[in-house]
Amino acid sequence: MDLRIGNGYDVHALAPGLPLWLGGIQVESPIGCIAHSDGDVAIHALCDAILGSLALGDIGKHFPDTSDEFKGIDSKILLRRVMELITKDGWHVVNADITIAMQKPKLAPYIVPMRECLASVMGCSVGQVSVKATTTEKLGFVGRSEGCEVYAVVLLGRYDETFE
Repeated sequence: MDLRIGNGYDVHALAPGLPLWLGGIQVESPIGCIAHSDGDVAIHALCDAILGSLALGDIGKHFPDTSDEFKGIDSKILLRRVMELITKDGWHVVNADITIAMQKPKLAPYIVPMRECLASVMGCSVGQVSVKATTTEKLGFVGRSEGCEVYAVVLLGRYDETFE
């Protein structure tokens, strides 16, 4: 089996009165991400990890924030398109691990729904998707609730045709 690993990172500024989407789930919050799309910083980092694992560039290359086509788009659609891109060449998700750094709101009640949503979009089992949340102990822009940052790592696999 061929294996590829990729990491992704994304950050979005936060502002009052905007919806907060993380991992495909709308989170109840008075603040949300400023973005061209729906601002789902977790999915954006995950897309970058997947694309990066196969040296396919980043999310901005495939879905530029200068394009009206992607204005306000549901990031699950972007993730689905990334998955279509990689699965046509026989790649599949072995596992994904996502860490969301955000001071507030508390994300614990949303972790399982995020895992379920992401697994569904990626066509894998919930056991292959890890989502964790942390604060920065009130340090930096995350700690001041000025922004949210997400780190993602993904392992992709493809069966080597010589073993068939």
